[in-house]
Amino acid sequence: MATNLELFADYSQIHVLDDDSEATETGIGDVWTEQAVLDGLGVAEHALAIGTAVNVTVDVTFDLFTGQPDDDSAEFDHVVEASLNLASGRLVVLGCTDYVPDAARFDMPAGWIRIRTSRRNLEAAAFPDLECEDEPEDIEEIRIQAWPAPQSEPNIIKRWAPPDA
Repeated sequence: MATNLELFADYSQIHVLDDDSEATETGIGDVWTEQAVLDGLGVAEHALAIGTAVNVTVDVTFDLFTGQPDDDSAEFDHVVEASLNLASGRLVVLGCTDYVPDAARFDMPAGWIRIRTSRRNLEAAAFPDLECEDEPEDIEEIRIQAWPAPQSEPNIIKRWAPPDA
């Protein structure tokens, strides 16, 4: 069952983390290396920072699976995967400056999980038509899929690069 969220992508990022992670207290700003910015993915053991094309509200759909979902990356602009150690069995999804106690939480089996983040509508969101700003077609859409899986290296399945401004 998919859960829809609207999150403020402050600092052009949203976070996905274990409920018991230190990141709920300290944040995960130190994951943003030069490569992480290019990949749109900052990785720590218990937390992920997902880069966005915008610094405004984004539409997020969260789906929980029992196994790896089918690859539908052709429908998206940018797709990344990474492992996350979910020690608490509760996954938290929030904007990076959101109030953590109010964030969306999802119960999953404790242990390593895989997160696939698929983003679309990036060019329209990053470079909106100023005459029809704030229209649904100008909103970045993010789908987060999670499933139990052994730890493995991050994978950039499909990369979007903004057009030269």
